[in-house]
Amino acid sequence: MVQEHNEYNDIMTSVADKLKKFGLNDSKVVEVEKNKVTTNALLSFLEKYGKDELDSGHATLLFTLASLLPKSKFMTEEYINKLYDAITNNQITMRPQLDAALAFFRGCRGDMSGFESACGIGITVTAEDITAAVKKVIDDNLPELKKQRYRFPIGKLMGGVRALQPWADQKAVKAEVDAQVLAVLGPKTEEDMKKPVKTKVKDKKPKAEKKKKDELADTPEEVTFKGAAAKFHSVGENDQTDGYVLTPNTVRLLKEHYDAVGGKVHTRFPPEPNGILHIGHAKAITFNFAYARDRGGNCYLRYDDTNPEAEDEEFFRGILRDVTWLGHTPFKITHSSDYFDELYAAAVELIKRDKAYVCHQQAEELKGYADRKESPWRDRPISESLQLFEDMRRGLIDEGKATLRMKHIMEDGKIDPVAYRIKFTPHPRTGDKWCIYPTYDFTHCLCDSLENITHSLCTKEFQNRRSSYYWLCNALDWYCPVQWEYGRLNLSYALVSKRKIGKLIASGIVRGWDDPRLFTLAALRRRGFPPAAITDFCNKVGVTESQSLTHPALLEACVRDLLNKTARRVMAVLDPIKVTIEGDCVPSEVAMQNNPLDEAAGTHTVHMCNVVYIDRDDFSENPPKGYKRLTPEQPVGLKGAGLVLSLKSVKKDTDGNVTELVVSAEPATKENKPKAFIHWVSSASPDVEPRRAQVLVFHQLFKTENPQEGGNMMKNVNENSLDVFDAMIDEGVNNLTPGTVYQFERIGYFAVDTETKKDQIVFNRTVALREDSGKKKTK
Repeated sequence: MVQEHNEYNDIMTSVADKLKKFGLNDSKVVEVEKNKVTTNALLSFLEKYGKDELDSGHATLLFTLASLLPKSKFMTEEYINKLYDAITNNQITMRPQLDAALAFFRGCRGDMSGFESACGIGITVTAEDITAAVKKVIDDNLPELKKQRYRFPIGKLMGGVRALQPWADQKAVKAEVDAQVLAVLGPKTEEDMKKPVKTKVKDKKPKAEKKKKDELADTPEEVTFKGAAAKFHSVGENDQTDGYVLTPNTVRLLKEHYDAVGGKVHTRFPPEPNGILHIGHAKAITFNFAYARDRGGNCYLRYDDTNPEAEDEEFFRGILRDVTWLGHTPFKITHSSDYFDELYAAAVELIKRDKAYVCHQQAEELKGYADRKESPWRDRPISESLQLFEDMRRGLIDEGKATLRMKHIMEDGKIDPVAYRIKFTPHPRTGDKWCIYPTYDFTHCLCDSLENITHSLCTKEFQNRRSSYYWLCNALDWYCPVQWEYGRLNLSYALVSKRKIGKLIASGIVRGWDDPRLFTLAALRRRGFPPAAITDFCNKVGVTESQSLTHPALLEACVRDLLNKTARRVMAVLDPIKVTIEGDCVPSEVAMQNNPLDEAAGTHTVHMCNVVYIDRDDFSENPPKGYKRLTPEQPVGLKGAGLVLSLKSVKKDTDGNVTELVVSAEPATKENKPKAFIHWVSSASPDVEPRRAQVLVFHQLFKTENPQEGGNMMKNVNENSLDVFDAMIDEGVNNLTPGTVYQFERIGYFAVDTETKKDQIVFNRTVALREDSGKKKTK
């Protein structure tokens, strides 16, 4: 042990001595030794140099190069050797040339033809060139130079000269700048020698104004990108990302990829057509489409249709409907099944390369396949796997009796993921052509590669599949996209599992996939959520790597903010009480504003007679403290009618329920101004009842933030999640197209439901007028 310890110390001492040849002191050597990439590069340079002593200029530049390598993942061995030769042959002699060389390699994609000119190799800058450049820069800055004299920032002059003569010797430039400044200003005076007096700035820099509510992002184009999303790699620079695997073919493949996409970002939204989309998908849709559009690129809609047992044509149509509803137009609509021939050929090639094999372990044995036990068929001959895979394709092997597995250990420890399995189920698009279907792990990355996706954006649960993604592309020598993972959008009180929603539907708790209490996109559309508000919500939540839980109140706030600007104001009485007005001061019609925030929206006319209807909550015989509406002792105003009502008598049924109020009325004045004005509904004649509408008011479907709390979803269901009202509405409701949203004054926003018919108007409450202060409580 002592001998081994001494040998280790000798080796480390030898490394330290070698590093010191680059002009490093002891503390710097210790720091450098911590970085293996830099250390190995320096030792390699020293070995190639072939001399005991390094030229000081060479040493400085080689050390700088080695220090930059850990963050320059695009630097292949070929590029490093090219730079080493240029430095040691005195073609690159200064830091600006080195920086220019690195910038060149970052974007050259293997084409070396412009290397010398990009780095200033062979360019000679004479003393006369420097003198002329300095004179021009000083002339350009002369007025300010004379004003500030020696307090003028010399760095500005140096930078100006560098822009004109980037390959000039900087020491010579500094000497010439000093000489010409002295010639212009003369020697420093006593005033020049004084230290500048620092003055305190009293006025703080004004804070940037927060975005006003009326500046809400209401189009998909207004999505912003923060954090990692703002720092994604540029097209063709996949090799600069952390964890990206380089192969001898990487440079060539990236160049071919760059040419194929024309330097444009290409993303994709790849849903499985086995269910309908939900609010979590909205984030993925927004992110993929908006990121591509923001970068001037394209986004595919690709159906990941590799499981024919679960797919249905209605799901295909529903997905496209939701994507377009959110305001996005796919660059192309594709299917994983479009590439079944290419995927099959890739699987055959993988077997030929001894990177895949046919396995006969049963599904129970493969569950999790994380015990790291190798399949007994892992080392079977290539020819045997090829024949068996062909038999699988021809339908000669029963379901469950064979799979094709890849020879790869995934990040989570799972060994040899399945690439193909047998399913004797016709495919919605390919019919019975295939009886073997590729898995997600095999399909996803290869379809991304075939479509030249630049940024494969997926949620965090796919992070442990990234190594498999990279491995498979590289195992086949295919272009390898970059997989980026971000945190899922999780909402409290929400359920998005297809299986669990199906259970709620079967139990009669909700009415279908588009029940407005759910958070499927179909449900949100039926509830009246504008797509632009969903986009704004996704923008506010942002794209981060961390998982988080968001309260639905944030989504509702985005909806409320947008509808406040766009929704037409009308009056509706959910639980009406008849009010008979005595007197002759009732107007026959009233002009009501359509939207007080938009003068151009105009007004609509509401007819009125001496019979009106008010909400039952707006009258109280025994009012609580602070009650401001109609009571036996307190008058109330009618919104927009200019009337103040005072109670005269109350009529009740045999059960004591109020059926009618008789009131007197007088015009509203400054002297009799009531404490409150309430909404109302009337008609042109007492003999004609106002229009009726069924109004559905929804509440949280679950009583707990996590619907699965306690392991029993059904126990957490809120039994009072729906109230149904036989309401009255005013004449301003003039558009009964499903999805049209109105603001029912003093109540909230309501959307025309899809079940509305000529003789039955149905409204769903979109959101309340204000956020419920007790939002964490259920009704």
